[in-house]
Amino acid sequence: MGIGEECCSTQLIDGDGWFNVHGINDFMKEVKLAECGLSYAVVSIMGPQSSGKSTLLNHLFGTNFREMDAFRGRSQTTKGIWLAICAGIEPTTLVMDLEGTDGRERGEDDTAFEKQSALFALAVSDIVLINMWCHDIGREQAANKPLLKTVFQVMMRLFSPRKTTLMFVIRDKTRTPLENLEPVLREDIQKIWDSVPKPQAHKETPLSEFFNVEVTALPSFEEKEEQFREQVANLRQRFHHSIAPGGLAGDRRGVVPASGFSFSAQEIWKVIKENKDLDLPAHKVMVATVRCEEIANEKFAYFLSNEDWCEIEESVQAGPVHGFGKKLSLIIGTCLSEYDAEAIYFDEGVRTAKREQLESKLLQLVQPTYQMMLGHIRSGTLDKFKEAFDKALSGGEGFSVAAHGCTKAFMTQFEEECADAVIEQANWDTSKVRDKLRRDIDAHVAAVRATKLSEITALYEGKLNEALSGPVEALLDGASSETWPAIRVLLLRETESAILGISSALSGFDMDEQTKDKMLSSLENYARGVVETKAREEAGRVLIRMKDRFATLFSHDADSMPRVWTGNEDIRAITKTARSSSLKLLSVMAAIRLDNDTDNIERTLSTALVDNTNSAVTNRSITTVDPLASSTWEEVPATKTLITPVQCKNLWRQFKMETEYSVTQAIAAQEANKRNNNWLPPPWAILALVVLGFNEFMTLLRNPLYLGVIFVVFLLIKALWVQLDISAEFSHGIVPGVLSLSTKFLPTVMNLLKKLAEEGSKKPATTDTRPNPLPGSMSFQKGVNATSAMSSSASSEITSENGNEEYSSSSKHD
Repeated sequence: MGIGEECCSTQLIDGDGWFNVHGINDFMKEVKLAECGLSYAVVSIMGPQSSGKSTLLNHLFGTNFREMDAFRGRSQTTKGIWLAICAGIEPTTLVMDLEGTDGRERGEDDTAFEKQSALFALAVSDIVLINMWCHDIGREQAANKPLLKTVFQVMMRLFSPRKTTLMFVIRDKTRTPLENLEPVLREDIQKIWDSVPKPQAHKETPLSEFFNVEVTALPSFEEKEEQFREQVANLRQRFHHSIAPGGLAGDRRGVVPASGFSFSAQEIWKVIKENKDLDLPAHKVMVATVRCEEIANEKFAYFLSNEDWCEIEESVQAGPVHGFGKKLSLIIGTCLSEYDAEAIYFDEGVRTAKREQLESKLLQLVQPTYQMMLGHIRSGTLDKFKEAFDKALSGGEGFSVAAHGCTKAFMTQFEEECADAVIEQANWDTSKVRDKLRRDIDAHVAAVRATKLSEITALYEGKLNEALSGPVEALLDGASSETWPAIRVLLLRETESAILGISSALSGFDMDEQTKDKMLSSLENYARGVVETKAREEAGRVLIRMKDRFATLFSHDADSMPRVWTGNEDIRAITKTARSSSLKLLSVMAAIRLDNDTDNIERTLSTALVDNTNSAVTNRSITTVDPLASSTWEEVPATKTLITPVQCKNLWRQFKMETEYSVTQAIAAQEANKRNNNWLPPPWAILALVVLGFNEFMTLLRNPLYLGVIFVVFLLIKALWVQLDISAEFSHGIVPGVLSLSTKFLPTVMNLLKKLAEEGSKKPATTDTRPNPLPGSMSFQKGVNATSAMSSSASSEITSENGNEEYSSSSKHD
């Protein structure tokens, strides 16, 4: 609701002191006040008659209170107490406009109603605005002093736990700064507070214990209207989020829920009219106690008459009810939720106590039915267990397995059925019923076990062998730096999985920890044995693996495509890369590395077999010790050695001998390719042709006819080049190329002439349906068409020497 929108208002108390019950109820429905809960604030204003209170509220909060017409004289405008809702302020803020004091219309009755309305405003409001004239500040007989005395006197009758904010609004401020006016005003307020009679308990109580005093000033509305509006707009900002901590209405102790505002205001006014002291906390607790008790009794009566509860209670007499717990929890939860929804904004202590009483009464009512339900579940589960166990024994199943399986299954079934019967709101323990059922089962089953540990062990050993053999073989085949770490991870994962499985299988047997640990250790050793056995098998085929890896890397490029030795490849680098990869395979297969121990096998092999070969060429005179002249590896036990250093040296020598042929063949193919591709004349000959043919080139430039003849000759040569595929013919050598071309030259020329003749004979027969072009453009177009036809037919016809098949491109058919 914006500040300019229409505002809803009603007269709360009329001039005769009658409380408008219907008006406030309609007002609350229209503004939906009950939905606010505790998020609302109440602001009231009091002050002398015709001091501009209604005008201030209308500009400050966007209300529509009736204002005095200055042209008709100064008279009473507001009678009684009016209530309106502020426009455009969060949270919801209610404004009460009180009848002005010192009015001549009331006469002597003014004092009584003045005190009653002031007490009502202090009891209901979070913020009280006191409207006063600037010229009254510092005056002993000021018009605002009776009003302040009234406020302080009625405060003694109001036992409230929270502080009320008193905001003094100084109207028609003069040029005197507010900093100078405020101390004088506060001094006057303190003198009035000290002079007011107080109960003995509050003789020395300071003013700050009851009020938060705020002071603000506004210019004259009639003389400085624009300035007045501007400062009112600034003051309005202070009322936004007023209930936040530190706000004008930040003290929320004792706040009445918005849904009870009408009832609370009515009761407060009733007590004030009866001239009784108003104890707001006691009043709030009393209202909450009565109302919460009524709500609780209504919900308990609703539960007793609930058809679902009556049906459940009757059904449990005959046997167990499916979904017992959920159904009862839903019914009880609905009752409690409805109670919470209606009592949520009442005093928390009273609300919680009454809710606990209601919940306790409901649970006491359903507990006998719940116990009966558990009895049905226990007796039914025991009968089913006896039947299933006898059937298992009759079918030849092992006794221990049958006993364990049936016990586990039916205890689980009992737990599930108990969980289905649990009431969420109750914290009842079912362990006694569960223990009784277990004792009954144990009494029925004799403790005899017939283990089948050998079958379980064989089962998991077979799973380990299947899970490890294939992956280990694949990892060793693609040997790299991560091979053994990957094998260790695989071994650990599969071993843990097997141990977890066998532990679960053994959990049903009465077995001591020592025996169980021995079985698990044996399973771990078996898994290691599977890996070591597979590694030794692969070590026996290491030479074949090395040659396969060398052939793959040497004969294929990075995209796994077969290499074509064109002369641009670095055979030395490719050979080195392939051999290094094969050496990596040999180093991986040399020893078993299941314990994550470090070794220098790869470095030793590289130094002895690769680096030593290179250094031997340059340092033949230096004698070095061969690191591979040994039967063991350094820091590697003999039990973990798969290939000894001497065996590695012999394997490498044999590997190099068997792969040398592939390298030699690649070098030979590269050299042959280079020779076949070098059919162009040398650069010096091309340079000589350019220098010696300069005169002929100049002659061609002087006579363009030669250029046309040369262009036609070029097209014919180009067509012959394409038809004969000269570059492909010479790729097999010069002599074979010449012999092949000599046999194909004449048929190709005849074929070209035939095609040219056919193209020339087709031209006159073609009917042109297009408009006749200009003579100049027609002759030009004919020349272009003739030239393009000759080029297209000459360059697109391909004749196969063996099959005499002709292939033509799309340009011919077009």
